[in-house]
Amino acid sequence: MGRVEKGVSCSVSGCENKAERSISGSKAAMAPDMGLNSSKHVYLCHEHYKEWKKASKEERENERARWG
Repeated sequence: MGRVEKGVSCSVSGCENKAERSISGSKAAMAPDMGLNSSKHVYLCHEHYKEWKKASKEERENERARWG
């Protein structure tokens, strides 16, 4: 049973929603404008996860191209 299932809150400052996803700190750093701390794991609610996906889309595509 992970922390998300236990009900950890979103890591974005000022957000009190429950987290739905966890991502690594290095992936969270792909979107520096969101103001996420670069700890080992970052927990995001649904809204902030969507924002992170949009903000880091180009960076994630470049990362996949390196390996493919």
